Amino acid sequence: MTQDERWTRAADWLRPGPGTGDLAVVGVPAYRTSISATGAHATPGAIRSALARYSTYSWAHDIDLADIVAIDAGDVDEPDGPEGEARVAARIREVAEAATLVMALGGDNSLTYGVALGVWGVRIASAGLVTLDAHHDLRDGVSNGSPVRRLIDAGLPGSHVVQIGIADFSNSAQYAARARDLGITVITRGALRHRPMTDVMAEAIAIAGTAGGPIHVDLDVDVCDRSVVPGCPAAAPGGISADELRQAAFLAGRSPRVESMDIAEIDATADAPDGRTVRLGALCILEAACGVASRLKGA
Repeated sequence: MTQDERWTRAADWLRPGPGTGDLAVVGVPAYRTSISATGAHATPGAIRSALARYSTYSWAHDIDLADIVAIDAGDVDEPDGPEGEARVAARIREVAEAATLVMALGGDNSLTYGVALGVWGVRIASAGLVTLDAHHDLRDGVSNGSPVRRLIDAGLPGSHVVQIGIADFSNSAQYAARARDLGITVITRGALRHRPMTDVMAEAIAIAGTAGGPIHVDLDVDVCDRSVVPGCPAAAPGGISADELRQAAFLAGRSPRVESMDIAEIDATADAPDGRTVRLGALCILEAACGVASRLKGA
């Protein structure tokens, strides 16, 4: 790529840690417990590379991310299994102490469990979770289909969980009943056709933050329409748009209640030749960072 001193690349803006930052990015290449075969462990590096395609300036918000500090805290080695999840939680806890917002790059959706626990710690009973996901992730066992159930089992109140984008024909009646029984607020894909993302995210953050604790936002990219995310194995036709996901990332980053986020379920090895899924993941980092910048300046 050509270099232009007047066009700062986002890949140059994200600088290697350690250090204190407004945003800290941590790779969590989990994949071994995935329900379907995945190369999601290749995704954190692919997303970082894709940042080279974008600048640091948001015209819509008139924000240049060059004005905030973004740290790349590297990847957690072997994040799968009990020992791996303990490493994830410990590393995220360390990084969170020195950052306004932690953004974890998956990896499959199993990463949500260790990342959220790492930030919440003993605050789990007052914490909140917002997922943008086609699926409930309330399965039994340990997999990328179980992180929400596991967090509730660990002490997160179900009434502090909001799930946005839950899709038809992507969940069972039994798990839908489990979501109701646990008191989870579900905003379906169908409901989103009639509501702007600004209203939906405001409601979600208010519910998840009921007890005043930290909120984690899970961006499971398979919530999007399959045409825009061919690198998400479980994405279906009819999901939300890439623009809606980007809006959600910005709104989450802007909220002072949100201390951590993750990007999950992109398989970089299965992406389209144009890399559209990975590129969307990179843009979600930039949108969240733009939200943090807006938060810091009180906009």
